[in-house]
Amino acid sequence: MYLPKTLAIVDDHPIVIQGLQMLLINNKDIEVAGCFTTGAEFMVFLKGHKVDVVLLDVMLPDCNGLDLCKEIKLVSPETSVLALSNHSERSMVMQMLQNGASGYLLKNAAVEELLECIYESLKGEVAFSKAVKEIIARPSANDLKGIPQLTRREKEILQLIAEGKTTAVMAKELFVSPLTIETHRRNLLQKFEVKNVALLIKVAGQQGLLQSQ
Repeated sequence: MYLPKTLAIVDDHPIVIQGLQMLLINNKDIEVAGCFTTGAEFMVFLKGHKVDVVLLDVMLPDCNGLDLCKEIKLVSPETSVLALSNHSERSMVMQMLQNGASGYLLKNAAVEELLECIYESLKGEVAFSKAVKEIIARPSANDLKGIPQLTRREKEILQLIAEGKTTAVMAKELFVSPLTIETHRRNLLQKFEVKNVALLIKVAGQQGLLQSQ
């Protein structure tokens, strides 16, 4: 006996939920198992029901879709999460993917695109609407800037900063004066175009310049 795939919709806009239901009502391959306006409601449902794919709004009244996506994948790893959002920032798309999403669509996507993305995600593929593909293809500001060229000493100091070493400890370990360490620290902030050490570590980590401990 053929069983349709189950789909859930999580969105706090009733008009969006209604529209999606109307689009899928006559689809024999997909059955809308439930519609939810909060993340908490959906998680209760997910713990007791099989959901093959969920259309998830990124901004919900009770939680952040990024965190919810991670939670969904922990509770039900086989559920495909498709983000459906008005947020078109590249960083948002990438974060959703890092948190386990199977795809990302903007809410202005055509009906055909939506269905195509649902089918692709059910086949285990990563699915994007056309507009999102274009967003991903555009390099971010960090990509365009490229990775700063560092001297061997700057790389050493960068690693020690990331390990939380103080100026005094670094000076002792590298047999240089604290003033030399401070000069290198200032140069690193300039090269990475950041204002503080926390941002320096974050950007350096994103660019793969830090060794994991």
